[in-house]
Order: sequence, then C-alpha cells, then structure tokens
Amino acid sequence: MNGILLNEQLKAFLSEDIGSGDATGEAIFQGEEVTASIIAKQPGVFAGRVVLERLYSLLDPRVEVNALIDDGQKVFPKERIATITGPAHSILSGERVLLNLLQRMSGIATMTNSAVEALADEAIRLCDTRKTTPGLRMFEKEAVRAGGGFNHRRGLDDAIMLKENHIAACGSITEAVRRIKAGLGPMMKIEVETTNEAEVIEAVEVGVDVIMFDNASPDEVKQYRSLVPSPIVTEASGGMTMATLPDYAGTSVDYISLGFLTHSTKALDFSMLVQKEAISW
Repeated sequence: MNGILLNEQLKAFLSEDIGSGDATGEAIFQGEEVTASIIAKQPGVFAGRVVLERLYSLLDPRVEVNALIDDGQKVFPKERIATITGPAHSILSGERVLLNLLQRMSGIATMTNSAVEALADEAIRLCDTRKTTPGLRMFEKEAVRAGGGFNHRRGLDDAIMLKENHIAACGSITEAVRRIKAGLGPMMKIEVETTNEAEVIEAVEVGVDVIMFDNASPDEVKQYRSLVPSPIVTEASGGMTMATLPDYAGTSVDYISLGFLTHSTKALDFSMLVQKEAISW
C-alpha cells in the first residue's frame, strides 16, 4: 500500500468526521489518559493492520497502538484485536473512522476467504475488479489480498483492457487491438473481453496477452480455454455467485475475477471499549 497515499486518505477521512473539532471530547476531557480495546463481535478474517497502526500516528502521536493480530488471521467473537493507550480525547475522536475501515476491510477479507474455500482449486487465482467504493479502492484491494485473493488492475492507467463497449465502438477486436499496438510500448499488456467462441479465436489470432471469458458457463470456460495457447493468460468473469463458484473448479482458467468481493460485502462487526478503571478524573 502506498504510504503517502495512505496518509492522505486517512487524513481526509479524519477531517470529514472531526471537522473543526470533536465537540463532545472538547467539552468533557481535560487530558485524561485511557486504554481502549478493539474487540471482534463476529467470526471472520481480519484486515486493516496498517490502518490500525497508522491512523492514530496522524491524529495524535501520543497514542500508542498495540496490534494483536495480523492481516489474514481468523478472528472470533470477543477476541481482542488491539489495545490503544493515550489521551481519551484523541482515541475517541478517531474511533469511528478506525472502526469503519477495519469493519469494511475485514468484511471483504472474510468474503474473499470464503470464496477461495468455496472454489477449492489452488490452480485458479481469485481476484477483484474495479467495482470498488469510491475513495476506498486502496483499502478494499488490500483487504482482498488479506483474504487470500489477488488484485486485478488498480485503475484505468495500469493495464489495457478492451471491454465490450470498446470493441463495439471500434468495430471489432482486431481493429481495436491494431489501434492499440500502433502506439503501444513494450511494457503494457493487452486484455480482451470475449463473449463467444468466435471472439476467443479472434483474440488469439491478433496476439493479445490476456483473454477474459465473460459470463461463460463452466462448460464454456473449459471449451474456450482449450482454444487458447498456454502463453496467453485466461480469466473468467461475470455472473458467478458463491453458490456457483465451485462449478468452476477444474476449468483450468488462470484467474476468476469477482465483483461481489467488494461491491456486495457486509462489514465485519468490531467495537471499541474503554477500560473504565483506566480513566483518572
């Protein structure tokens, strides 16, 4: 995760929530020191240690965070995830932003881990898509990795991917690829989305690097995969659910990309509890 971008995002999130100041904290606290714990309320897979360790350093360097778990580890109800010690005002001012991010990231890590287990095919890598929450892509893709998945492209600038509408606008896969290769440097790969056997054959003939089989059934994926030479990477995507994912095991596709890992995930519930005896009034 890009450290500079991480800091910028966290500062923006804190600014959004705190605004010109935490009115409640400023009204009742006078420098009290407390210890708080982050507690899991549901079983799942944890993600967000970098957020846990970075957020309070930006808000108040006096706050000390002791993370008790790593990304990718399973958590259980009532398990302590971390202890946080420092000024009560600062700890509670950052509470909601911290919990929101940990809950969102851990929910995605849990969903990803469940998908990996449902597929049960180590030869196929599960990856995310760009169907992420605006402003949270960096965090959500980090969470996918914590859950045992892999990242597809992070944005429009790090790979060329010809989708259905690009191809329709150019007239054909062949013409779209011709235009790209006319000005493409040697470091950029080309992926093409295909929807039928003819398009798969066309993509192979024009020499792309990655071919996606879009909305293909398991039998179709096997059929299309047999048409693709081994140097070309293959991907299946579209229309899959957690229930149908196991049907794609053994299809020999290299990757399966799943939008629901990020766009349909429920947050994993955490809470912050202050140890009352640690407060000195």
